[in-house]
Amino acid sequence: METQSSNTQMDGGAVIRAVMAFSGGMDSTALLIHLLAEGYQVNCISYNYGQKHVIELERARQNIAYLKSQGYHVEHEITDLTSTIGLFHSALTTEGYEVPEGHYEEEQMKQTVVPNRNAIFASILYGYALSISMKEDTDVIIALGVHSGDHEIYPDCRPQFYEALGKAFRIGNWESHRVSFHLPYIEGDKESILRDAKISLNLLGLDFSTIFKNTITSYNPDSMGRSSGRSGADIERILAFHAIGVRDPLEYAESWETVLDNALTLDNERGVADE
Repeated sequence: METQSSNTQMDGGAVIRAVMAFSGGMDSTALLIHLLAEGYQVNCISYNYGQKHVIELERARQNIAYLKSQGYHVEHEITDLTSTIGLFHSALTTEGYEVPEGHYEEEQMKQTVVPNRNAIFASILYGYALSISMKEDTDVIIALGVHSGDHEIYPDCRPQFYEALGKAFRIGNWESHRVSFHLPYIEGDKESILRDAKISLNLLGLDFSTIFKNTITSYNPDSMGRSSGRSGADIERILAFHAIGVRDPLEYAESWETVLDNALTLDNERGVADE
């Protein structure tokens, strides 16, 4: 298939450039589709940091291959940070610690925080963006799929964190005026992300089910790579698909009806507790 043009020209003829963190999960995949629909030429970095859900990297590759088959070329690199992040403690990376189950906002979900993870990821992305900016003589955005649903548990997903980080990076680098953070979902949640993805996929002529079947959100998939449907991230995802009236195309370890019923029950219990 002939490659479709997804490169928008800025004033003066320069291509709009973006770099982004691409985990292979729902949020970053939706972000990639959003950027392509906006006309950006995108370079993605995925991180292998010893996460127990490392299958997300294979899902990332699958969607990159699907995009290529449909004529959309995306540069994709996988960076190995296992030795670095292996120094840190988290239920997501440390053997012998179970990934907790339940609603995302429950106290035990803090066990899934990887200390300073997003600062490390963002620092690599910033250096990558500066390098592209210098080589191509262009402005570059650093796009991230962080959203309001992450703010309660993950302090490195909050807008003030990226404001402070951007200021520090600008102070510490030459030509930093050409690089900026872009957080299109920062005030949204997984439901709004899915709705945005449907619009972008329609614009690009891509299949919603194929794209999201090639993602994984679970922090504790089983040995066959099926999502548990019970981690905090799973619960948010299931509720988001339910909210837009679409059955999640992802394969779960239990039936869709079972994982949906569990998610709705936990959400109702959370609502009662907040009253």
